[in-house]
Amino acid sequence: VMTGSHMGTQAKPSPSPSPLSINPNATATPEPGPGGHTPTKFMSELHPLYRALCVVSVCLVLSCCLCVWRKCLKNKVKNTDKEKKGKNGLNTDTDMYQVFLCVCVCVLEEEPKEEVKLGRLEFSLDYNFTENTMVVGILQACDLPAMDVGGSSDPYVKLYLLPDKKRKFETKVHRKTLNPTFNETFTFKVLYSELGGRTLVMTVYDFDRFSKHDAIGALRVPMCSLDFSQMIQEWRELKKAEKEESEQLGDICLSLRYVPTAGKLSIVVLEAKNLKKMDVGGLSDPYVKIHLLQNGKRLKKKKSSIKKNTLNPYYNESFSFEVPFEQLQKVQVAVTVLDYDKIGKNDAIGKVFLGGTSSGTELRHWSDMLANPRRPIAQWHGLKTEDEVNAELAARK
Repeated sequence: VMTGSHMGTQAKPSPSPSPLSINPNATATPEPGPGGHTPTKFMSELHPLYRALCVVSVCLVLSCCLCVWRKCLKNKVKNTDKEKKGKNGLNTDTDMYQVFLCVCVCVLEEEPKEEVKLGRLEFSLDYNFTENTMVVGILQACDLPAMDVGGSSDPYVKLYLLPDKKRKFETKVHRKTLNPTFNETFTFKVLYSELGGRTLVMTVYDFDRFSKHDAIGALRVPMCSLDFSQMIQEWRELKKAEKEESEQLGDICLSLRYVPTAGKLSIVVLEAKNLKKMDVGGLSDPYVKIHLLQNGKRLKKKKSSIKKNTLNPYYNESFSFEVPFEQLQKVQVAVTVLDYDKIGKNDAIGKVFLGGTSSGTELRHWSDMLANPRRPIAQWHGLKTEDEVNAELAARK
């Protein structure tokens, strides 16, 4: 049997007739398999779901291959860009975009920032060479920023002469004003030979009865830069106040109430917070002792319960003293927070002094109590050391 060649020539028929004739254009029919089914018939009988799964599998494999190919191509391009960048500098659009951003940032940083105005303070300095004292006058302030929600402030000034931070003075608090007039003087005892190494710090605060007082601005005046041959009086711009480096002893919330008809002074110790750690374990066992004084002499004393292992004790304990109205301006109240110790001495954590001879926020609290008879007036106070309180009392005498 002869078939046609690949060049398209036809085979010549055999001269003798053949019992079996073959059609050259016919296709071969596959032989049936062992079960009597042909492969074509087997594929046609497959379930359509199986065929769909096969198509999905093929697509997933092709997708993975495509991702791998793109990753390899991207790494190759990146390496090529790095080589070009090392040889020829910045050649890509990304590099040019980054340079543009850097230039914009530099231009913005070079623009001068507008300084926030904190107001101005007028003060005076007068040194008395005979008595070796320096009298500081806090005269007035103007254009203070509003610290309260209502668009106003309750300013007062705290001042001290570095490096001595124990001897501090405070002016009276002026309610709801941005241009307070103080006109108060304070005297520092200091030798002229030591004055050159001192720095006067005057900080303006916004008074807040129930939270920490915010610093509005401050002045730092080195004494070595001044001529004390005559009295100095000038205005200066307030600068941003620095955080006080003095040891934080904590705060205590007290409520004062006086009933004139009954001659009764009530003091409620509400709570304390952020007390100094006194024990080895980092806690304290605080309690409060209250002394009623007259001309520095202790008349009566009371104390609260002890709160174990806490720096934020809650008391809400009330104490009453009988004080006739005519004696009210002559008495003072000393509130001391102590750490209880079973074995040794009970150490004082901090102290607050209230009365007509006190100063600053303590005097303001006492004055508010007198101005509102029969009404409890609550306020937070920062605890002070024994030396600070004694220095303030000595300055008031």
